[in-house]
Amino acid sequence: MLIKKGAEASLYLEDWHGRKAILKKRAPKKYRVPELDKEIQTRRTKHEPQVMHRAKEAGVPTPIVFLVDLEEATIVMEYVDGKQVKQVLNGLLQDERKRLCGRIGELVGKLHSNGIVHGDLTTSNIILTPSGGVVFVDFGLSEQTSEVEARGVDLHLMKRAIASTHFMHAEECFDAVMAGYEKIAGKKAACEVLEKVAKIERRGRYISER
Repeated sequence: MLIKKGAEASLYLEDWHGRKAILKKRAPKKYRVPELDKEIQTRRTKHEPQVMHRAKEAGVPTPIVFLVDLEEATIVMEYVDGKQVKQVLNGLLQDERKRLCGRIGELVGKLHSNGIVHGDLTTSNIILTPSGGVVFVDFGLSEQTSEVEARGVDLHLMKRAIASTHFMHAEECFDAVMAGYEKIAGKKAACEVLEKVAKIERRGRYISER
């Protein structure tokens, strides 16, 4: 059953040997030369589960990968029971909201401290499980890098997602994310990445004003 059709891939809810699973299939791009398209699909299909494994090693929960089919550009992975943080954040009590955002910040800090950038870091791609666990999903745009620019873009995306969907609590939520981030990555790294976020915001304003 199709549950999400994205620009890069479609997600299907499937039965995998008696358990719920997500099948992620990358779609061919007709505007690309077929040989190049196949190479890109194969590279991204191979890369995503590798980064998810590295994230797990860094202490960041991600779905279990059951199968990688490079020929079909398909990944079969665990279905994570829970709700997107996007769906629940506004309805939490203030202390719960700040605690959750702090936990998210800690996990982002673990990713970045281990040279992993998520690439699409929004509250839509973080699942809150019924037991209160936090699971990061959709590493399709992730990369292995320690560059402050890439880390800044990650956190800028998170800040924008919070501001657009959770605007009533935007400041306290992002402050809590950064407090959690600093706890793991350290004050220097947190200040460095915040400076980069501010620069990215200024660039965006400059472009929109032109």
